[in-house]
Amino acid sequence: MTKTLRYLKPYRGTVAAGLVLKFIGAVAELFLPLLLEYIINDVAINTELSSETRIRLIIYLGLIMLGCSLVALLGNIFANRLTVKSSGNMTHDLRYDLFSKTSYLNSKQVDEFGVPSLISRLTSDSYYVNQMVARTLRLGVRAPILILGGIILAFWRDAVLACVLLACVPLVGLTIFFITRKSVPVYFKVQHKQDDMVRDMQENVTGVRVIKALNKSEYETEKFDDLVKELAAEEFRANKIMSISNPLATLILNLGLVAVIVVGAVRGNMPGTVLAFLQYFVIILNAMIALSKIFVVISRGSASAARIEKVLDTDVSELIEDKPLGDEKYKIQFNNVSFSYNGVKENLKNINFAIKPGQMLGIIGATGSGKSTIINLMMRFYDVGGGAIFIDGKDVKSYSSKELRRKFGVAFQNDFLMAASIRENIDYGRGLTDEEINAAIDAAQAREFVDSVGGLNYSLAQKANNISGGQKQRLLVARALAGSPEIVVLDDSSSALDYGTDAALRKALSKIQGATFVIVAQRISSIKNADHILVLDDGEIIGQGTHDELKVSCAEYAMIYSTQMGDEDGKI
Repeated sequence: MTKTLRYLKPYRGTVAAGLVLKFIGAVAELFLPLLLEYIINDVAINTELSSETRIRLIIYLGLIMLGCSLVALLGNIFANRLTVKSSGNMTHDLRYDLFSKTSYLNSKQVDEFGVPSLISRLTSDSYYVNQMVARTLRLGVRAPILILGGIILAFWRDAVLACVLLACVPLVGLTIFFITRKSVPVYFKVQHKQDDMVRDMQENVTGVRVIKALNKSEYETEKFDDLVKELAAEEFRANKIMSISNPLATLILNLGLVAVIVVGAVRGNMPGTVLAFLQYFVIILNAMIALSKIFVVISRGSASAARIEKVLDTDVSELIEDKPLGDEKYKIQFNNVSFSYNGVKENLKNINFAIKPGQMLGIIGATGSGKSTIINLMMRFYDVGGGAIFIDGKDVKSYSSKELRRKFGVAFQNDFLMAASIRENIDYGRGLTDEEINAAIDAAQAREFVDSVGGLNYSLAQKANNISGGQKQRLLVARALAGSPEIVVLDDSSSALDYGTDAALRKALSKIQGATFVIVAQRISSIKNADHILVLDDGEIIGQGTHDELKVSCAEYAMIYSTQMGDEDGKI
């Protein structure tokens, strides 16, 4: 939690001002019982003073008590405002750094944390940290001052009664300590259950159309209900543990309150003294209860802070190595590449191929054969397990991520579009001109569609739900082509296009000069004119060559060709 609390350092001035105001307010509140004791013992029942003098002194001292009350009130109000400001600014910085760190996590690290868990840490965990800091600054300072100050002033007034009061404090402290110690592990479990709930919500939002199409809304509702019940059960368990603290603290202090009255009566203490001690007991009682509530928040906040710090402590630095060079005549070269996502089963085995600048590579194969994995390794989202990958004759491990990925324009499978204008989605912060954007739209066969909706300023809905699947894919292709990248990767990005549009797109791509294309497809028609085609099966290349060569040399390719295109081999 130390790393998290360092985010308060830039706002230490605001925090210090709030603490000073809290201190002044608490001290002012502590003087109220003393003034009340003086009014009762030395003024109200003092027969040596005249009635007029007593009334004048009572009014005068009452005004002082009112002033102390106002100082305590205003001090707390302004201190609370400063607390909210400093904790809010701290949470803003924490969330910014957490989001930034999350953005730089590599794909393997994202897989290890899990997307729902990262979302939960950025939202609910940061909220619990905010509550922990805000409440600690508001009550965690005031409560100890009231407890310590109350005990000191009580001893100053009457050591015997103060000992009765003091005997209760460690009992309450021990109660809170042991309860908090037991609750922290439970709150960790609560956070994990929240991750599961976020994961299920994310899946439901993403797959809402499929759920409705299959009429599985009730099934998903029941599944979500089970997760909510599990979360509620863990929260109930945590709250059940923490709920003991307040009643126990109240019981101990109330027993002490009774003891003060009994001892005061036996010893014959003045009424004002007993009343002052009763007030100190109330002040200390409320402060101890507030302190117990703080420990509840700290229990949950510390669990959240630990989860956040685990992300913040993750090393996202790039390892840029000085590797041997490959053959510079090739734009992309895979040399005996192997890879496994889980370290158990190899997802790619002995992948070897090379293509020259300006050529087109086609990749085809069954679902799960490793097509997208080749793209992931090429762009170094993951590091190879064996072998080497070269871009322009240089090992990808010798590039920085910015230098490497600046070469690519990519339309991934299941890619996303923002809730923003068409211009913003294609440009994506690259500062492209309208001329460059329009050229990409034309090449992606999206001109008719873009003009029909009103041009580049047309706003897309969230997840682009106000346009069709084919229109989405054309915008994604346009984004990949915009900016004239050296390598254009289209990962099954024409599956929603009709054959005519797909053919027009392939014709337009063939006219683009200088770019090297990597096209992953399920349709042979999308890659049949590629300079080099890979046929994958279960992570291995079972055939490679041109379309005509593979029809003869690769039975799998010939079967796909026969199934999709029959006996026709018309060229487009």
